[in-house]
Amino acid sequence: MSQWRELARSGLWSNNPALVQLLGLCPLLAVSGSVVNALGLALATLLVMVGASTAISLIRHQVPSAVRLPAFVMVIAAFVTCAELLMAAYAYPLYQVLGIFIPLIVTNCAILGRADAFASRQPVLPAAIDGFMMGLGFGAVLVLLGALRELLGQGTLFSDLALLFGPQAANWQLTVADDYQFLFFVLPPGAFFVAGLLIALKNAIDQRSAARAKPVATTPRTERRVRVTGTIK
Repeated sequence: MSQWRELARSGLWSNNPALVQLLGLCPLLAVSGSVVNALGLALATLLVMVGASTAISLIRHQVPSAVRLPAFVMVIAAFVTCAELLMAAYAYPLYQVLGIFIPLIVTNCAILGRADAFASRQPVLPAAIDGFMMGLGFGAVLVLLGALRELLGQGTLFSDLALLFGPQAANWQLTVADDYQFLFFVLPPGAFFVAGLLIALKNAIDQRSAARAKPVATTPRTERRVRVTGTIK
């Protein structure tokens, strides 16, 4: 259980692909303009990471080291194609909105790097769990970034969820402020700004946790003996 707990902690927090490794920043910043866009790409990335990690772990003994990386890219591309076809079949409006960023999952360094560093050296179950946790950590940051940018830029939350969940989600939108728009957070500079705030917040939490865990050094108490001399009359 300690191994699974460490894999979960690594993917979700201590080695998060977006906040710590700073990988996959292109889709992270470009697609996170709203919750629905971020959630769609997060689900596709999660599917690719779990499938690619599992498949690469299965073939790790059959792939020569000379062609290791090209073979991994082909495996990732196969799962990206599956995710793209599934989204085109079941969420075609969202597929049109995301456009080129679905095929670009193939070039996401978070997936290829984790496949080479972990999945190609581990059995199937740890590789699958690691892929799931890394994908979940990346997707959580993506959705959080999308929620903050949508809220600060448009004053709404969960708008256009019908693109992903169908007509029944048309009334799921939460309007925090009417007739509000802050263009800075909608545009790419706002994505950099909010992502920087999230990274700074994580670092501050880590530093505070480390400071609390650090034992407080106590200085030994020294006793001073004072000799008093006097004369008796």
